Amino acid sequence: MANILITGANGQLGSELRKIGFSALDEVCYTDRAELDLTDYKAVESFVRVKEIDTIINCAAYTAVDRAEEEPEIAAKINTEAVANLAKVARQEDCLLIHISTDYVFDGTATHPYTEKELPCPVSVYGKTKRAGEEAVLKSGCFYLIIRTAWLYSEFGHNFVKTILQLAAERLEINVVNDQFGTPTYAGDLAAAIVRIMENEEKIEHEGLYHYTNGGSCSWYDFAVEIVRQSPLSCRINPVSTAEYPTKTQRPAYSVLDSAKIRNTFNVEVPDWKQALERCMKEIEK
Repeated sequence: MANILITGANGQLGSELRKIGFSALDEVCYTDRAELDLTDYKAVESFVRVKEIDTIINCAAYTAVDRAEEEPEIAAKINTEAVANLAKVARQEDCLLIHISTDYVFDGTATHPYTEKELPCPVSVYGKTKRAGEEAVLKSGCFYLIIRTAWLYSEFGHNFVKTILQLAAERLEINVVNDQFGTPTYAGDLAAAIVRIMENEEKIEHEGLYHYTNGGSCSWYDFAVEIVRQSPLSCRINPVSTAEYPTKTQRPAYSVLDSAKIRNTFNVEVPDWKQALERCMKEIEK
């Protein structure tokens, strides 16, 4: 039996964890900003102590990558300061902290999948604040599992899949960059991996840093083409370069993550990204 706190519970991953659920013996507190302000240390400390929480799964994050360039202080409060509060309380109350991080901690100059051993080098405000959050966990002395993921989508919230479906329904053609590579990750699969880890009685002995994405890799253009192919829509997807589609944030040109460590350590499934997309599309259609 575990007493679990899930932060960011109304986001994509939090919603998938709520949908899957945990053991019937577990007590789970699903919170978002309205229920628990993670930037308020005293509030976090009181909540964890009163509810006798023994595991914190932190799904809360500031993920507006472009807006973060204009709101660095707000991004830092959520991605760094709030994480530091959770880590400090986890250390104090002897909790396990499972913290979700991102591929943006890397600069995207690699030509092979990033492993957990490679040094982070974030280039955006979002990436820097997320890396600072990781460092806060590492320095806290709490029991932790940091799980980096990438290109997250689901039937919940706002994401690339839903955006492409909406645009494809409204337009005859869409331009999508074809020179940024990564791995689309269905939040439902990441949630299932987390639940699997929670069932592992030796998870604390395996504390550390892990990567989890679906299998394979593609460009955003390839991803968009596959989304439309799996839908009843007909829309032309045009490949364009990053230079032709400028944004406020420098995005990693290559951010494929190697998921071998988490798969081998916890025996979690790592489905291919196209198969995962197919399952999500069916959920969206319901």
